[in-house]
Formats: sequence, C-alpha cells, structure tokens
Amino acid sequence: MKTDQLYRVERKDFGKLNQLLTECFQKDPLYCQLIPQRDKRKKLLPELFSCDLDEMFENCEIYADSKDLNGIIIVSDETEPYNPLKYYALELFYALKSGLYLIRDDHSLATLWNFIKGKDYLSSSWTDSINTDRRMHIIYFAVRPSMRGKGIAGKLMNSVLQYADEHHLTTSLETHNEQNLSLYEHYGFRLYEVMQKHFELKQFCMVR
Repeated sequence: MKTDQLYRVERKDFGKLNQLLTECFQKDPLYCQLIPQRDKRKKLLPELFSCDLDEMFENCEIYADSKDLNGIIIVSDETEPYNPLKYYALELFYALKSGLYLIRDDHSLATLWNFIKGKDYLSSSWTDSINTDRRMHIIYFAVRPSMRGKGIAGKLMNSVLQYADEHHLTTSLETHNEQNLSLYEHYGFRLYEVMQKHFELKQFCMVR
C-alpha cells in the first residue's frame, strides 16, 4: 500500500511508535486477558511490541497521522509480493524472542501459556477463510488517548480505505472490544464472525 495522505513511519521513529502502542493498548481486553497483572503488563508490553515492530517493518506498511505519531495504522497488503521463506523465518524468530521475554518475566510460565492458548487471537489466522487474494488486513489502528476526538482516526482510516477502494481490495480487521463495532460499521465494515477459544474473551472479526 502507498499513500501520500499520511506520514510513512520509518525505523528512526521506532521508539515513539513503541511508546504509542504501549500507551494505547495498556487496557486493551486482549492484553488484559493475556497479561492480567497490571505491573507485569506495563513492563512486558514495550518488549513485546518491539518484537512485533521489528517484524512489521519487514512485512507491513506503517502509517501515522504526522511525524508526531499521535495515531497509527499498520496494514498488511496481501497483494504485495513477498518471500515466503523469509516471511516465516522472521515470524518464527520473533515468536521465539517474544517467548523468551515471557519466560524471563514469569518463571511460572503462566503468561507464556496464556500466549500459547491465545495464538489464534494474535495471528489473524481467521482471514484465511476470506475467499479472495485481493485483500488487505489492518493489524493495528490506534490513536493516543489524549488526542482522540480530533479527527485523527478518520484521517488514518479513510486514507487506507480510499486506497483499498481504488485497488478493489477487501479489507479486514479484528477488535476485542464490542464497543468498537459501531465505529468500524461507520467505516463500512460488517461482522464476519465472532471467535472465542480457550478464554471468555471474544474476538470480533470484521470485513469491508
């Protein structure tokens, strides 16, 4: 995906991006389920996001509202060419790296076990059932809490959806907060399925 309406996040922005994700997802239902202890979650999230971002800078497009990074949207354009061997090797490497962080900070292995049970929530594997190769998946969509209500979310989402419409792409995303459904429906997404495995937590899978 390419757009000149948003700021393309670069590796030099890594620290600001990690900080933004940590701030935005501290209270996210998924991470509260996987890491129930608040202090442990506060410590682990920056380390886990650092692994995610290393992989995403290789395989995804990361855009922000501006150089200030008050809001971000991270997408995986499935129409872009990629090297499958490199993709899965990187995925395995960063999964192992994340696992080491989880073991180091919780010798009981309870947190690691939560992440193993929650792998389907984390992998977006449900998108394999969407019967088209012309699709794009929104991996992260977040706006800094103090900057919400200023039009940043609309700027990010509308730019991505404009690109998707121009290239005739199906767009997918998931949320673990039922209150977000009306927001995504406003952008034209419809509920595709509700996934629930091993936890009471529900994942709402949406497609546009």
